[in-house]
Amino acid sequence: MTHLIKGARILGGAPADILVRDGVVAEVGTGLTAREATVVDADGLIALPGLVDLHTHLREPGREDAETVESGTRAAAAGGYTAVHAMANTEPVADTAGVVEQVWRLGREAGHCDVHPVGAVTRGLEGERLAELGAMADSAARVRVFSDDGHCVSDAVLMRRALEYVKAFDGVVAQHAQEPRLTEHAQMNEGEVSGRLGLAGWPAVAEEAIIARDCLLAAHVGSRLHVCHVSTAGSVEIIRWAKSKGWQVTAEVTPHHLLLTDELAETYDPVYKVNPPLRTKADVEALREALADGTIDCVATDHAPHPAEAKETEWAPAAMGMIGLETALSVVHEAMVETGLLDWAGVADRMAVRPARIGRLSGQGRPIEVGAPANLTLYDPSVRTVVDPGGFVSKSRNTPFAGLELPGRVQATFLRGRPTVLEGKPI
Repeated sequence: MTHLIKGARILGGAPADILVRDGVVAEVGTGLTAREATVVDADGLIALPGLVDLHTHLREPGREDAETVESGTRAAAAGGYTAVHAMANTEPVADTAGVVEQVWRLGREAGHCDVHPVGAVTRGLEGERLAELGAMADSAARVRVFSDDGHCVSDAVLMRRALEYVKAFDGVVAQHAQEPRLTEHAQMNEGEVSGRLGLAGWPAVAEEAIIARDCLLAAHVGSRLHVCHVSTAGSVEIIRWAKSKGWQVTAEVTPHHLLLTDELAETYDPVYKVNPPLRTKADVEALREALADGTIDCVATDHAPHPAEAKETEWAPAAMGMIGLETALSVVHEAMVETGLLDWAGVADRMAVRPARIGRLSGQGRPIEVGAPANLTLYDPSVRTVVDPGGFVSKSRNTPFAGLELPGRVQATFLRGRPTVLEGKPI
């Protein structure tokens, strides 16, 4: 399978042609020709390495009403992703070699993007005993990222043991930083808006205290810690301090925490209910600056699909979470590129290169150069469209961006040279 991509701007640079043959980049230059190739007109499009998501909820097995590996990976491809990490809070929980291998095989069968299962840190996400970390690492899925996401590993002794354990196979523990005793009954960010609305507050310190503790634990045992969905300015300062020490700490931010604030809760629309909650404008500004200066390593979607009945209800009983795979690149364009905080090389670094490095994915996040796997995204930065959930590939529609005008559109995605999206449509 050979494709000749004509006139793409690699990382936003000068137009160039990219010849893709047998799954790799065969040539890069100008005026390229190839008699047997399918030509893709990329005039005006930006070529990026295929995006990598460290934090995706595919819901299968167990919650196929919200999403499946098939539908979720098609949505990922539509958003420009060539690899996703599937979180462990499925039913049954991905806490054994058998379950992670099932998810991994479903991903291979679907073929829309690479699926790398995230293994649970504790059995059943119950925070009491370590899951089968070694068996999952040795399985066909080769798990390297472990997380109880949705739940915090709040027991310091258990967290230390997990950090020690994953050192044996260069794994990383991805922590959902939420002190449970400080967030009982919490509904949204604790602050002026929560007080005005009468909703139980979720204090920033509940996140920051766990991050501080875990940075110290990671340093103590010499292990790798990844902080999921950072949401507060205080968390940024703690992570910046830990990195200044040379500790092995990385962090992610979601698109919605880069763009939205807790003021949206004033609508009482549960589409804005998420964990961790939307924070203040000052937090959003701090997160953007931290992503720009590298304190926060990458953008991760925390794509959290829910069926309509779980969100179209009163605020208190509504499920927490937002979908994000199909809008992530546009939101980053709006929040980071339009504001001058990142250029397209920076976007590639934060959405492909660094997440691939953190997840230990050798075939993803590579430069677009001769010999590299042809995992590519072609993005049109010139258009602006109103987000319409009805056009999404995902089975769920719980996007906070519905009706919002965002820039850009993914025109094509290639997974090892094979198109998964062409002319803006999944194949």
